[in-house]
Amino acid sequence: MTPDAVERFVDEATADSVSSPERVAAIRSLVSRALSLAQYESDLGDLHGAVTALGELLDGSQLFERWRDSRKATVFGSARTAPDSALYSLASALSAELAARGWMTVTGAGPGIMEASSRGAGREAAIGVNIELPFEHGTNAFVDVESRHIATSYFFTRKVIMTRSSHAFVAFPGGVGTMDELFEILTLLHTGKTDPVPVVLIDEPGGTFWSAWLSFMDEHVIADGYLNRGDEVSYFLCDNVIDALEEITGFYANYVASTVSNGRAIVSVRHGPTDHEMNAVMDSFDALGMRFSDDDGALTLSFDFNGRSYATLRRVINHVNGWAGQSRS
Repeated sequence: MTPDAVERFVDEATADSVSSPERVAAIRSLVSRALSLAQYESDLGDLHGAVTALGELLDGSQLFERWRDSRKATVFGSARTAPDSALYSLASALSAELAARGWMTVTGAGPGIMEASSRGAGREAAIGVNIELPFEHGTNAFVDVESRHIATSYFFTRKVIMTRSSHAFVAFPGGVGTMDELFEILTLLHTGKTDPVPVVLIDEPGGTFWSAWLSFMDEHVIADGYLNRGDEVSYFLCDNVIDALEEITGFYANYVASTVSNGRAIVSVRHGPTDHEMNAVMDSFDALGMRFSDDDGALTLSFDFNGRSYATLRRVINHVNGWAGQSRS
């Protein structure tokens, strides 16, 4: 199909929609890329894989579109956690408290921690993103499979669907799957491939799972220079629902969003600083050229930022969340 033919096809396909020019351009690029596959011989399995992956990503986007404006916390943890365990109770209680505050919970829809979180959130506030496995039963009974569920064939599409629209991540003890999911999030954060979010590690009272993990990160990963000292600000360990809720909701106490462009970070906030608070943030980050702006009610704090230190960005966010919201003197 020639470029002109693709243009006519896309124009006709989108004629009755309200698609923006940018959306039409993206659809045109997608159609052109798909049709280019006819120009060369490729492995049939690769083609089937590409079609399946694209379909899953688009289905996931369509599923989550209905709750675009809702806060969502994605919960990771072992499928082997027993219903009578302290961790199961913690996961259920946390999601119940989040639901009471208007948050939705996203899980892998299976048993264990996933079941506990879905149960606590309730069917109206639980979204399940399952993975098709030959040795594990399907969706738990607390996920609405008709309207709040999707099943994927690939782990990577599942992770994209589960993570791209979430505003917080919670990890309970688990195996290699949980580790994979947690390190995926930390990698995205430290490379600037996702927006800043709170990452909470929850253990049962007296548990040592995450404290041992923290020791490994501190004594080997950070001590050996694979992460910078101070990068541990990107995750938070606790053993109770109250502290977990404070970390998650406190992250958005004043912080709204952030962007990075042309060597500057711009942090949007709900309310600005007092003179004392502004002086404090300038003193704490004296080399970053802090500037506060009130542009017709759009409040932003900007500073020099090359995108390489997520820890610096996170510490700035922590600062602005401590602003009291009083008028500047």
